Amino acid sequence: MIKSMTAYAKAEIAENAIGVMAEIRTLNSRQLDFQIRVPHGYGPMEEKIKETINRKISRGRIEVRVFVTDTSEESVSYEVNLPKARAYHRALRELSETLGLQGDIPLQLFTGAQGIVSAAEADVDLDSRWGLIERCLGECLDQLDLMRTTEGDYLKKDFEERLAFIESAVERIASECADLVPQYQKKLADRIRNLTDGIVELDQARIAQEAAVLADRSDISEEIVRARSHVLQFRSIMDSAEPGGRKLNFLLQEFNREFNTMGSKVGNAAIAHLIVDVKSELERLREQVQNVE
Repeated sequence: MIKSMTAYAKAEIAENAIGVMAEIRTLNSRQLDFQIRVPHGYGPMEEKIKETINRKISRGRIEVRVFVTDTSEESVSYEVNLPKARAYHRALRELSETLGLQGDIPLQLFTGAQGIVSAAEADVDLDSRWGLIERCLGECLDQLDLMRTTEGDYLKKDFEERLAFIESAVERIASECADLVPQYQKKLADRIRNLTDGIVELDQARIAQEAAVLADRSDISEEIVRARSHVLQFRSIMDSAEPGGRKLNFLLQEFNREFNTMGSKVGNAAIAHLIVDVKSELERLREQVQNVE
């Protein structure tokens, strides 16, 4: 199956005053690379997040951001610095006695003093939060997979068109090379006539022998067979349920090797031009395959 490595998705979910938002962006990469950002205190969840994503994605750079909001009463907590409060109270009493003031010391003086009452970080039960985060990640991954699959369908259509051209070119090359011996016989005979101006009598047997040697050196039947096999294998990888990016990239290297060999063996100008066109298509395929998981 062809899936693009480039995609973006976002999902939100809320339950019992707890809200979770997840964003996932995937980019091209040879390996599976993670960049995960979670709220303070949620660091221990990073491995679980990796495992959840790894079940859906096998390759690419994955940037994940998770946000958690808690509007429950339990999320708000304050702490009192009792030693500081006692010391402050003693100081106020001493001041009251010195100035001869009457009445109780108002509580507002304590709440307004810096450092006596301060906000505290509420304890978070990560195990209870994980179920909600996992569900949110699941929804986000489903959206991401849909986008990657849709983009992969466009890539597959482009691959099919280029493969059809390459397949047609291979058959044209095979057809052109089917009668190499007669072609070389004619070339040799014409060249000898041009060089001798028709004075030397042609030895047809010798010409046939030399033409057979040249044809043998220029034989690309094995390369044609392998090129045909590569086309079939390329399509098979595209239709497979497994991610095929790495396999396709390797297969394109084999494709190039076959056509480079063909180009070095065959001395036919028309075939040489056709091979150049094929290699241009292979390069475009290679660029597109870099985006396939």
